Amino acid sequence: MAAKVKTALKATSPKKSSPKSVHGKSRLISSKLAYKGRVINVYKDTVEEANGLIFKRDVIRHNGSVVVLAIDESANPKDPIIILERQYRHAVGEFLLELPAGRIEPNEPPLAAAKREMIEETGYRAKSWKLLTKYFASPGFLGESMHIYLARDIRPGEAQPEADEQIEILQMPLSEALKLIASGKIHDGKTLIGLLLLQEQLRQSS
Repeated sequence: MAAKVKTALKATSPKKSSPKSVHGKSRLISSKLAYKGRVINVYKDTVEEANGLIFKRDVIRHNGSVVVLAIDESANPKDPIIILERQYRHAVGEFLLELPAGRIEPNEPPLAAAKREMIEETGYRAKSWKLLTKYFASPGFLGESMHIYLARDIRPGEAQPEADEQIEILQMPLSEALKLIASGKIHDGKTLIGLLLLQEQLRQSS
């Protein structure tokens, strides 16, 4: 009898309800400039989330950047030569292998910025340009967008780097760059994304 009562109680016990998820945009209540720099501005924002809770957010605003994946397909279209840069990055304390990149100036179209940055940093020019992707580097606190462009039919020229840019230009087959990725020797996010996208694009076209 006791066993039957226990079974009945178990069967009629109310189920625990899972918390309801609320989806939607947050609402900006206030925004205060905390730091103004040459490249970034830092804001202290107060936002109301979709669930009604109020939070403080530290947000870094950036005008956006461009990345140039410049390739030379003249010798081997299936394994093109990639233009890479090696430079010291103070923020991480390391020399990094990277695709050429730079920030977008105010009111500058991203494609124009990509062409300008490639000339400034490498001297190369390209006849064909294609946007591969746009992504956000670290959207939890950084508003910077990154546009990766594929530059083809390239020709060399004289670089015009800024005073604080100490850049070594490298030419490397895509297959070799992918080996460096596999061995953990390329740590730059934009470069990882660009090279792996190119690998997939070539795979699909073959």
